[in-house]
Amino acid sequence: MDALAGLLDGPRAHGAFMIRACFDPPWAVRVQDEAPLTVMLMARGSCWITPDAGGRPVRLGPGDLAIARGPEPYTCADTPDTAPQALILPGGECRYPDGSSLNGSMDLGVRTWGDRPDAGTVMLIGTYLMRGEISGRLLDALPSLLTLPAEVWPCPLTPLLTQEIVRDEPGQEVVLDRLLDLLLISALRAWFSRPEAAAPAWYRALADPVVGRALRLLQDDPAHPWTVAALAAKAGVSRAALARRFTDLVGEPPMTYLTGWRLALAADRLRDTDLTLDALARQVGYGSAFALSTAFKREYGVSPQEHRAGSGGRRT
Repeated sequence: MDALAGLLDGPRAHGAFMIRACFDPPWAVRVQDEAPLTVMLMARGSCWITPDAGGRPVRLGPGDLAIARGPEPYTCADTPDTAPQALILPGGECRYPDGSSLNGSMDLGVRTWGDRPDAGTVMLIGTYLMRGEISGRLLDALPSLLTLPAEVWPCPLTPLLTQEIVRDEPGQEVVLDRLLDLLLISALRAWFSRPEAAAPAWYRALADPVVGRALRLLQDDPAHPWTVAALAAKAGVSRAALARRFTDLVGEPPMTYLTGWRLALAADRLRDTDLTLDALARQVGYGSAFALSTAFKREYGVSPQEHRAGSGGRRT
């Protein structure tokens, strides 16, 4: 498995929130739903997205796509200066800025919301509701807001998603979940290929002939009892040279990276499989369930069992 495939092998939407948002100016919606990841595709018109965390407003035109990584709030509007007219809260709850309920007053039909169905601005929005639906490794690799202009990535899924998001057929929720996963993976693959993509240090380091070799060994066989000396021999350099070069390019020593990699794999597999803790420990390079559990709780602040329960267990 190549590094990008490993990074993208994670999105598993399960009952994701999907909506077609339709607005006429002036309009503004403040999103503070704390969702881990939201994909926004402009089907018609334009909008500005302004992150709360000190980010500059970003304009989306027709066909442009944006991905917002939560839980930080952001505002979508016709202009950056328009005051919010609605708040999106956790659980899909919608309220006016004064806190009063919208009471469905902006519902326009099946997965359609806003001013009127044929409004000048139409956004197709898909939201992953639980962090367990997205690999932690992937979330950590993304900025708070990234965009793909239509001129660099004309989204091939726009016509299909436009049709499917408003359909009410048997199994439609599953269809939309898989479409959202495909849209996210396709968009991120295009984004990671661009020079301005803020890829994680380990991902950039894969291009180095020495460190890239060591990284692939660790990623492909995390259960092996690796040492710096063994990695250096495989990479064809001295132990000291590998340790220094690895730390310079990746930002941490080889064994520290390996520990993080093993625990990240364990976190994902706790979510995606029903493996016992003993079996999972052997898969990721720990000698026992106790050893894995101790390291896991030190890293994530919860036990593996608590992590599995919190992510909803296995999703299919």
